[in-house]
Amino acid sequence: MFRFKKTNTATDNELIASYRKSGDNSFVGELFKRYSHLVFGVCMKYLKDEDESKDAVMLVFEKLPEDLKKYQVENFKSWLHTTAKNHCLMKLRSERTINLKAEEYKKDFPVLMESDYVLHLDSDNENDNEFYLSHLGNAIEQLNNEQRTCIDLFYLNGKCYNEVAEMTGYSLNEVKSYIQNGKRNLKIFIQSKYEQQAK
Repeated sequence: MFRFKKTNTATDNELIASYRKSGDNSFVGELFKRYSHLVFGVCMKYLKDEDESKDAVMLVFEKLPEDLKKYQVENFKSWLHTTAKNHCLMKLRSERTINLKAEEYKKDFPVLMESDYVLHLDSDNENDNEFYLSHLGNAIEQLNNEQRTCIDLFYLNGKCYNEVAEMTGYSLNEVKSYIQNGKRNLKIFIQSKYEQQAK
């Protein structure tokens, strides 16, 4: 008969084996007690922000039960360190991608948002322009794949409608529709963010 050792005296591997056999999350809870500070330290090293690091710790350990069933872990401490590091790097890479997108779109901002779209604000107001630009990356990520692809090719790569159609396989009318709808959705998203801030 399989017997569980007290969690506070069991080794990491014994805790993992007990969890895999029983599905009892208290064994994972003991691993959290032992190593949450280690994961927090790793996250602080890469994220440089206490609140973001605390969130990252929780996300890493939320995935832990599933990961422990999926992977054969020999050296838990080392494996956990690598897992936390990879989580942080993926988060930074994702944020960097969004920021780069926003930077790329800055030069096309007047065209994308169109000169007649200034919400009801003074277009010379630098704070308003910065507000739009700061949310542009997130707005772009909200577009569906077709709209995002066509807007990327048309504005950032300087392709004409026919070239976008050839590269994507969409019809000419579809390309025009995706670009038009994409611009409209960008406007709607950014305007909603502005209105939320104004409340």
